Amino acid sequence: MAVVISSNGNSKAFDAKMTVYVFICVIIAAVGGLIFGYDIGISGGVTAMDDFLKEFFPSVYERKKHAHENNYCKYDNQFLQLFTSSLYLAALVASFFASATCSKLGRRPTMQLASIFFLIGVGLAAGAVNIYMLIIGRILLGFGVGFGNQAVPLFLSEIAPARLRGGLNIVFQLMVTIGILIANIVNYFTSSIHPYGWRIALGGAGVPALILLFGSLLICETPTSLIERNKTKEGKETLKKIRGVEDVDEEYESIVHACDFARQVKDPYTKLMKPASRPPFVIGMLLQFFQQFTGINAIMFYAPVLFQTVGFGNDAALLSAVITGTINVLSTFVGIFLVDKTGRRFLLLQSSVHMLVCQLVIGIILAKDLDVTGTLGRPQALVVVIFVCVYVMGFAWSWGPLGWLIPSETFPVETRTEGFALAVSCNMFFTFVIAQAFLSMLCGMKSGIFFFFSGWIVVMGLFALFFVPETKGVAIDDMRDSVWKLHWYWKRFMLEEDEHDVEKRTD
Repeated sequence: MAVVISSNGNSKAFDAKMTVYVFICVIIAAVGGLIFGYDIGISGGVTAMDDFLKEFFPSVYERKKHAHENNYCKYDNQFLQLFTSSLYLAALVASFFASATCSKLGRRPTMQLASIFFLIGVGLAAGAVNIYMLIIGRILLGFGVGFGNQAVPLFLSEIAPARLRGGLNIVFQLMVTIGILIANIVNYFTSSIHPYGWRIALGGAGVPALILLFGSLLICETPTSLIERNKTKEGKETLKKIRGVEDVDEEYESIVHACDFARQVKDPYTKLMKPASRPPFVIGMLLQFFQQFTGINAIMFYAPVLFQTVGFGNDAALLSAVITGTINVLSTFVGIFLVDKTGRRFLLLQSSVHMLVCQLVIGIILAKDLDVTGTLGRPQALVVVIFVCVYVMGFAWSWGPLGWLIPSETFPVETRTEGFALAVSCNMFFTFVIAQAFLSMLCGMKSGIFFFFSGWIVVMGLFALFFVPETKGVAIDDMRDSVWKLHWYWKRFMLEEDEHDVEKRTD
């Protein structure tokens, strides 16, 4: 079981420097996020390319080019949706194997396995001659995502100096957004390369995969991983190397103590079901559900398709997706700047209102002006693109990064890795559901799909208002006393656990 040691305002800060070596390690490891983002962004552009559709989905291509075909249904094909969604279902399954690999072999070998899965998957997908090769390639890419998303955040948390852990950890999320942007740019330029532009686009994921594979040979294993696998001498030497100081005794002893304490919990998953674990568990799972049901992945996966639906041509649609990707990256920096100033709850609540307005405006324009045939007028189409961009801004500085941050800081040390692993799996599951269902939902619900997501934004805003406590400035290991015991609803579970402990001691 992995243990993440955290320093905070109420505990001693260990002596450490931000070394060049650690910076290199962080950048190389975070390339795993770049691959994940590239895979998110590339599928939407590829599924809008005529050459790709003619090769694998001729019936979709025929519907698409038909002058009077239904605007909302021309891309509705279960195999076309499976091309995108299979990656996330595979990632969900792989995350459970990756968790065991992380514990038994270490973070670095798990990242190397991820890069190997990526490379094989890229080769199959880019070289596919039939639909089965294409889907198997995507599934292997999904295994790469599952292994990478498990190992990289753990590696970043354990390798970074305590005072910089939060910022360096978010580099992973930042690289995801950069990967999406790069994918949109690649889609824009390769769409005009006939007939193999889609192969170049899918094959592009091989570049960061190679960087991760060979770059991982230059980085070290984390001290926590070494110590939990009883390689204590090597763990201490590695700690000295990454901290840039000789005196690491206090931090070393704290890691040893934490690993010993964590080993006493024989079944962390059982402990997750105890009353005291319920608040972070419930919040962690629901944040993953709500993050996907904001509708963000529907927009990011299929942005080119969406812009074509509202009347933009193929090139203009891909260019619009590049613009949204750029806004996604820049807005993530806004979130990094604001999260420790305004607090988590403020960003969640502000963006709920922000995104609700955008979804409603888009839905109203499409319901009013986009029939099942024909196109939107240029002014209306431009308004839709603007509100999509404003919507992406709100998500990128709130529910996007906070959906990962809050679960990572609220679980206690003895269930932190298992709780976060379940959150990752939950996220992959709902990502799969949205990716698989979106085009069919768009066909069946038409503009009503935006009102569907609007309804969920109202629900999640109310959930944040009443059930998500503020954790800004609270020590990571002081959540029980400073957050849960003071919350109007969650405190009952803390009291229930305390009463149970008293009864056990008196028996």
